Amino acid sequence: MNMTKVILLFMIMLSSLITMSSNNWMGMWMGLEINLMAFIPFISKNKNKKSSQAMMIYFLTQSLSSVMFLFSILLNAMLFMSPMFIEELIKMMILISLMIKVGAAPFHMWLPEMMSNLNWLECMILMTWQKLAPLTIMNNMIPNNMFVYVSSVMSAMMGAIGGLSQTSLRKILAYSSINHLGWMMLFMSMNSAWYKYLMIYSMMIIMICLLFNMMNIYFINQINSSSYSLTEKYMYIMMLLSLGGLPPFLGFLPKWMVIQSMIKSGLNMLLLIMMLFSLVTLFFYMRMMSSMILSYTMINKWNYMNMNNKLFMFMIMIMNLSLPLSSVFSFF
Repeated sequence: MNMTKVILLFMIMLSSLITMSSNNWMGMWMGLEINLMAFIPFISKNKNKKSSQAMMIYFLTQSLSSVMFLFSILLNAMLFMSPMFIEELIKMMILISLMIKVGAAPFHMWLPEMMSNLNWLECMILMTWQKLAPLTIMNNMIPNNMFVYVSSVMSAMMGAIGGLSQTSLRKILAYSSINHLGWMMLFMSMNSAWYKYLMIYSMMIIMICLLFNMMNIYFINQINSSSYSLTEKYMYIMMLLSLGGLPPFLGFLPKWMVIQSMIKSGLNMLLLIMMLFSLVTLFFYMRMMSSMILSYTMINKWNYMNMNNKLFMFMIMIMNLSLPLSSVFSFF
């Protein structure tokens, strides 16, 4: 990574912090615009059509959402003493602009198409840090209306159904991100601890993107292109099951928090729908790992791995197993 990429990465992080620390709408909008203008050159590559397509998709969608966001806040400032239905309409327009930015359903179609043109490190930033600023603004609005519930269920549904027919690992993780975003928005409407969900989800995505980057695989049929050790298989399976929210792995912990909040709020039917679509996501995670499970491993290659890979595998195992156990013990 050269110095230009380091500076752009610093600007991406700084712009999100500007948005989160602002106490007025214009400061938040300014931080989002700086973030947009820093991320576009970050994903650029010379003489690469896929990179150009990804930059164009990201610029058009984010510009559309920024224009809608700016128009809504200016309209809100002009109509200071407006009727109640006008205020609700402006609030809904701001929510729609933020949903476009994070890729929530039904404004999600740009995210899988864009991620299929990026490398793993750029996908990792797009699925983790780039969601932080828009979700923080959304949380400040206290979005506990029916529109957020509908978008959350649609995100869970589209994220589950959309990943069934995909063979690209980047598109599968994009639809998985849309599904998790539905859970996150639902948690946000009931509890202010949504950042815990985002933090744990970001840890899982960082681990799995680094693993795919280390293996250099982008499609399902590339998983068996080389022989993996038993340790690498266990780590791969453990991370996918954790991302699917299967207990007792780390990914079940945030979904457990959402389930408890929904039961306390009396949203039992909505909880049943979300859990059913979460089960569908677990199906295509199993499809990603089934060929690796059925393939035969001759020897355990742990002794032949270098020290960096050993430390990475050990870190994955500790994070996926010890954190859920410690959280369970904290309840007693």
